[in-house]
Amino acid sequence: MIVRIMGEGQVRLADGHLADLNELDDDLLAEMEKGDGPGFRRTLEALLSRVRELGEPVPDDSLEPSDLILPSADATLEEVRDLLSDDGLIPG
Repeated sequence: MIVRIMGEGQVRLADGHLADLNELDDDLLAEMEKGDGPGFRRTLEALLSRVRELGEPVPDDSLEPSDLILPSADATLEEVRDLLSDDGLIPG
């Protein structure tokens, strides 16, 4: 699976990591619903860090279709709300 982090690039992840990332996505959604800005920031950073840790960067000269698109590390709670569908950032 290819994940794009907005403003950074693409990362190739094994499908087996999806469950781990879904837990962070669920936490992020809960913090957004509560309007917990500091919690949102911590969880977004944790989600992006986990993607970077588990994934292999796709070379900059290779553009592949992204299966998932995640917001940049500096995205605000309001910006991410605009990006979300009912399924969250990571489809379950």
